[in-house]
Amino acid sequence: MSTTESTSNTTRRMVQKRGVPEGLWVKCPGCKSSIYSKEAKRLQNVCPKCDYHFYVSALERMEQVLDSGTFEEWDATLLSTDPLGFSDKKSYADRLVDEQKRTGLTDAAITGCGMIRARRVAIGVTDSAFIMGSMGSVVGERLTRLVERATAQNLPLIIVSGSGGGARMHEGILSLMQMAKVSAALSRYHASGGLYISVLTNPTMGGVAASFASLGDLVFAEPKALIGFAGPRTIKATIRIELPAGFQTSEFLLEHGYIDRIVHRSRLKNEIARAIDYCGK
Repeated sequence: MSTTESTSNTTRRMVQKRGVPEGLWVKCPGCKSSIYSKEAKRLQNVCPKCDYHFYVSALERMEQVLDSGTFEEWDATLLSTDPLGFSDKKSYADRLVDEQKRTGLTDAAITGCGMIRARRVAIGVTDSAFIMGSMGSVVGERLTRLVERATAQNLPLIIVSGSGGGARMHEGILSLMQMAKVSAALSRYHASGGLYISVLTNPTMGGVAASFASLGDLVFAEPKALIGFAGPRTIKATIRIELPAGFQTSEFLLEHGYIDRIVHRSRLKNEIARAIDYCGK
């Protein structure tokens, strides 16, 4: 063995022995840079190099948007059942249990009330980690009750959407009907004079994008978020034409009038508070 090979093997063994603590660094999905995890957390999980907005959980989102210690959860005891006895690789009942253990959530939406810069609001957040943030009967019921309470208590309404799954196929028509149910509650809320601010994050797709996520009086979106009904690959394969550059990104949708403003995560809390004040709510 040559001296060079011996040195290389020794170095490799030292690196393997020393190791790097797991979770110390994260890789940016945008620019592929390695980022110190504490730095990413300090920046609310935004890449300091390319400004890519990482996924954040519903609970983290509540911490970022609401004043500290003000969140009061509503309807946490509502739990999904398996009305169709649905099964793919595993039964839906088992999938729900596994998802609850893995994410620490009971379903794909958290709702409640809290304060944003000392302004009381009703707020809901969907989380793509739980069956891709898909809208089943519990998600629809929690959001409907959220809207109804916001109506009864005359509160500004904030819903932050992060759903790549649309309506949850495991519940069939019971899932699809949630689109109409939440939309009807929003119509009554609008008639009462309420202010609904919808915040779209990456991804906001399917039945969520086609219903409550697009119905805000103000629609904000994070930079470079994927927003639409069917995904771009599905659309391209169906219509067999080349899609425009940046198709279904928040920047493309802002240019075409689908959303009102792109808001950086670090400014979201202030922008929501400003909008509430501007609209006199």
